[in-house]
Amino acid sequence: MPADSEAIQFLGFYIALCVTCCALAMIDFRRGIIPDGLNLAIAILGIAQATIFGNQTDAFGALGEAAAVAVIFLLLRRLYFLLRQTEGLGLGDVKFLAAATTWVGITGIPILLLIATLMALAAVGGLQLAGRQMKRHTSLPFGPFLALGLLLTLAFQRWLDLN
Repeated sequence: MPADSEAIQFLGFYIALCVTCCALAMIDFRRGIIPDGLNLAIAILGIAQATIFGNQTDAFGALGEAAAVAVIFLLLRRLYFLLRQTEGLGLGDVKFLAAATTWVGITGIPILLLIATLMALAAVGGLQLAGRQMKRHTSLPFGPFLALGLLLTLAFQRWLDLN
């Protein structure tokens, strides 16, 4: 049975995204930052796959949705800071969410965030059970969980047809 050409092409994009997300997760765990270059790579890959599997209109739509997500999360980030006087979401996380939107669309962001948040809560619970003191101001890089959320959301959308 011949392999579907579009599926193989998508798998190539997905593997490139996996490698980029793994690099992003390792850097965020070690240094607590998400490099702009990796966010840009995720966005470029997303726009490229939208163009290849759709058309230029789909690519422009993905860019528009990414800009909307960026504005929304920048505003939420600012509002949280005004209310709590502490940073809750890093700027790299906001940029990542915008880049991820080029892959999963604006409707995929809630699923991505749900997966990322549940995984982060599980990690915090595991750290607490392992004896690490997790207090209100304990910092935990969220980028690795966002990256996992992106990969799983995309897999669900693509292979389980959950849009």
